[in-house]
Amino acid sequence: MPAEPKRPTLEEFAARPLLPGDYYTTPEGYLVFTAQYHQRRGYCCRNGCRHCPWNFKPPGPAPAGK
Repeated sequence: MPAEPKRPTLEEFAARPLLPGDYYTTPEGYLVFTAQYHQRRGYCCRNGCRHCPWNFKPPGPAPAGK
């Protein structure tokens, strides 16, 4: 199993400027990061992002049982 890439520190990541194509704004005014942004970041945050290039899907709610 390949090792997970080293995650940058908050300071290292904050020093990287956003590039054209890293995000778009929805009609409601939300900022949405693109797959390009996530790939530049270099790891999956496991939050189920809309454009996750790793296709991570968080587990859904537990089914209602008897």
